[in-house]
Amino acid sequence: GILEKIRLCLIKKLLPDLEDRRKYHEDFASSTSFHGVQNIVQTQSKARRALWLLIVIGCLAIVVWQICSRFIYYFSWPTTTTVVVQYVENVKFPAVTFCNMNRFQAHAVSNLKAIFFIWNIVSAILQKFSMDNKYFQELNYFLHGNQNFSIKDFTRENGFYLNSSTLLECDFFGKPCYPQDFEHVFTEYGNCFTFNHNDLSARRVSLSGRGLHLLFDVQQDKFTDEPTLGYTDAGITFVVHSPQELPRFDGLGLLTPVGMHAQVAIRQLKSIIQEYPWGECKPDIKLQYHKIYSTNGCLLECKARYIQDWCGCLPFILPGNGTECDLLKFYKCVYPAVYDIEIKGLCTIGTHNSTCPAPCEETDYPTTVTYSNFGGENAIKYFSTKLNKSSEYIRQNLVRIEIKYHDLSYKITQQQKALTISDLLADVGGQLGLFCGASMITIIELLEYIFTNFCWMCIFLLLKAPEMPQWNNPSQNQSTHKEKKRGIQEC
Repeated sequence: GILEKIRLCLIKKLLPDLEDRRKYHEDFASSTSFHGVQNIVQTQSKARRALWLLIVIGCLAIVVWQICSRFIYYFSWPTTTTVVVQYVENVKFPAVTFCNMNRFQAHAVSNLKAIFFIWNIVSAILQKFSMDNKYFQELNYFLHGNQNFSIKDFTRENGFYLNSSTLLECDFFGKPCYPQDFEHVFTEYGNCFTFNHNDLSARRVSLSGRGLHLLFDVQQDKFTDEPTLGYTDAGITFVVHSPQELPRFDGLGLLTPVGMHAQVAIRQLKSIIQEYPWGECKPDIKLQYHKIYSTNGCLLECKARYIQDWCGCLPFILPGNGTECDLLKFYKCVYPAVYDIEIKGLCTIGTHNSTCPAPCEETDYPTTVTYSNFGGENAIKYFSTKLNKSSEYIRQNLVRIEIKYHDLSYKITQQQKALTISDLLADVGGQLGLFCGASMITIIELLEYIFTNFCWMCIFLLLKAPEMPQWNNPSQNQSTHKEKKRGIQEC
């Protein structure tokens, strides 16, 4: 009884008769805002109706093709790059890290080759290094005979130092600077010193052509490197970098040999990269021991985590608060661990799915370096008298470096989305409007029409369901079979 009442309700109230349904279709075709459909329905000429039908179908095909192509282009995540040069009244001065290319004091190195091999094992964390087998025996003797030897303390105490005897002149924008203005940092060159470390003084330059002026005395007679291991140069190496980032020398350092005057013109370049999938950056990545994200800082922290897990200690040249590795652990565990990290690709950089993707915003300082011989004859005599050194000493030890901005501007290279959601909607709407005269209202009309017909179809199927044979009822099938058999026998 309940099913019958529902069936009667569906017939009377929800399912119109055939004539009403036909009239609904005609009214929709004649009143819809979808252009061209009215001409198909209302025209009396069959040829004109067929022509308009072809036109509407052709326009629909073009619209579908154009919309599909726009969606395919959107999901290819296209980008464009814009370059803007911004001129300002003053610009922040970057950090500059200086190192002597001769790492250690000559009097402190009792076993030169062993010390340099030990330091190369340490610096292998920052750059690739392979040891020659012929030095292993000598290195083993040193390691087992000096188990309490600390390469960190040795380098800090007996490496290059910065004081009034090695930094003869320092001038920043007309004001004197001193060795105390430089921050000590360990790099693959041993003791290095950073000017404007962490941007503490917020130094700014308001005139181009002026900046940091330095005069170094490398003191070749006091510091040394091992020429048989490939260290044959003498002078100052330096790198210009952001104050919040650590210096990176592997392939990026600028070299100034002794007896030369280097003039360095820098520019500031800001790069802004889109996040994945448009670009390769991930904005939610944060570093534990660095204020700003950089691929180099991320790579160092990644290596620190793996070495801490494998060796139970942390090399002093890496960021972190773990227990410092002793000399034997450096040799037996840290160096093989670094090699394993490189071979297995455990710390990768660059793409979005790597350990250290590209930073979303990065500041670089492209440089132009020009060189000239340090001082004329009068200048050589002046410094010879002032320092009480010979002219030959002046030419073999002094290095002058000037670092200044090329102009008061910075260049912004920004990666932008070539097609945003708004642009995609505008393209789709433009194609619909151009070829079909359709709008969002038209789309709603079509959705309403499709939904109404779908409801009628569902009601029709529900009404037809009681009339279908009950194939799944075995008792009814059996009784029907018996009645048919009885009828045949009576016959």
